[in-house]
Amino acid sequence: MDSRTHAHHEWPHPDGQFLISTDRGRLDLGVIHGELRESYWSPGIPEDVVRRAIDSSMAFGVYDTAGRQVGFARVVTDRATFGYLADVFIVLSERGKGLGKWLVSVVVAHPDLQNLRRWMLATRDAHALYAQFGFAPLGSPGRFMERHDPTVYARLSREG
Repeated sequence: MDSRTHAHHEWPHPDGQFLISTDRGRLDLGVIHGELRESYWSPGIPEDVVRRAIDSSMAFGVYDTAGRQVGFARVVTDRATFGYLADVFIVLSERGKGLGKWLVSVVVAHPDLQNLRRWMLATRDAHALYAQFGFAPLGSPGRFMERHDPTVYARLSREG
């Protein structure tokens, strides 16, 4: 079953000033791409790569009362056994309001993501945030391997 065939869900913030939605029609690719291409984890990422990543993931947008997108997260998942939490951000102007914590709480509570055997993520500086939701350093790091290409986006930019 294609992930885009699932019904979307929405969660209003307790203060009524924000909303989280999985409705793909609300996503603002310009905001998402702008934040991700300036982030430490995906500097220079091309817009078409962001689009393809969203198309193959569960996407969560955070919106203010005017409907402007102010945050984002996505989960790469099979909805049965595994989930990789990625690209979590809150725009600079809305940070410090607890929106990141709220966003992660909504993501991990999503009904389609319950009872996964393993969740993973990578972070440089938000360990304390994710620890509140049960994330911890790898228990057996020797079992995990990666194939990492940190210059791929720069090469794509030169080629495209």
